[in-house]
Amino acid sequence: MGYLLDTDVCSAHLRNIGTVTSRFVRHVSMLHISVVTLAELLSWTLRSKSPPKYHQGLQDLLTDVVILDFDQTVAERCGDIRAQSFDRGQPLPVVDVMIGATALAHGLTMVTHNTQHFSRIPGLTVEDWLLP
Repeated sequence: MGYLLDTDVCSAHLRNIGTVTSRFVRHVSMLHISVVTLAELLSWTLRSKSPPKYHQGLQDLLTDVVILDFDQTVAERCGDIRAQSFDRGQPLPVVDVMIGATALAHGLTMVTHNTQHFSRIPGLTVEDWLLP
C-alpha cells in the first residue's frame, strides 16, 4: 500500500505539524506526490515572503517521496472524473481531480485535509492525517 500526499498535508509537514510529521516518518518508504503537488509547493516556497526554511524543507522532502508524472493514463482518468462531476452538477476543481486521478491510476490512498473535494471522486480512498 502507498500514499499520495496532497499539497496541504505536505505544507503541514513543512510547518512541523506533529501529527503529520510522525506519519511521514512511519510511512516514509510508501510516500508519493504528484508533479502537480510539486508545482503548488514550489509556488509557495519560492515566494519572496516565504521563509527559506520551507524551501529547504521541500528539498529534503523530495528525497523521501516518489514524484509521479501527469501522463496520458492519468489525464484520461482525470477527464472521466471531471466529466462525471460536471454531469452530477458538482464540478470539482481541476487541480484536485488531477491529483486524485494520479492516486487512482497508481492505486494509492489519497492523503489530504481537503476531504470535501477528494471524497467526491469515485473509487478514491481518502485519509486525513491532520486529524488527531
